Amino acid sequence: MKTNINLLMIFVLIAFICATCEKEKENNPNLLSGQLIDYSTCKNDLKSASLLTETPDSLSCIEYSFNTESNKLTLKHINAGFNCCPESLYCNISSDGDTIVIREFEANALCHCNCLYDLDFELSGIETKDYHIKFIEPYAEEQAEIYFTIDLNTSPAGSYCVTRKQYPWGVNSTIN
Repeated sequence: MKTNINLLMIFVLIAFICATCEKEKENNPNLLSGQLIDYSTCKNDLKSASLLTETPDSLSCIEYSFNTESNKLTLKHINAGFNCCPESLYCNISSDGDTIVIREFEANALCHCNCLYDLDFELSGIETKDYHIKFIEPYAEEQAEIYFTIDLNTSPAGSYCVTRKQYPWGVNSTIN
């Protein structure tokens, strides 16, 4: 009998915690959430004239745009390094105060080469304020990290770039 009462108490406690979390979501619709919504194919094989106007492969850039009506922030990571043949690409997006952390991953590196991709992210529950954006990339290692601040009050759109010179970055570039 005592065991049944303990199990009932545990069940009630779990139900209370779940209900509290749901109420918090309802009371605060601006809770940050995000996801990877699209990504390109491997870009290293492209040798067309259209590449001349695109971002050089020695740069890894983030372009951002904020929609004040929907409180959505879109981010494009240009020239993100991954395996040439990943099973899939995915991410984990979290926030800690005013810092948004985007951790990029690949599932099953199936080839013995790396290449560059463009990744599109969409984040919801964004407020019109300053944020620090940090990307954690699997192949950047000791190269310059992507970490920057955006002020959505004054600049709802913009970009940030870092120079990368180690493989797979800089393969098709003649810029040193």
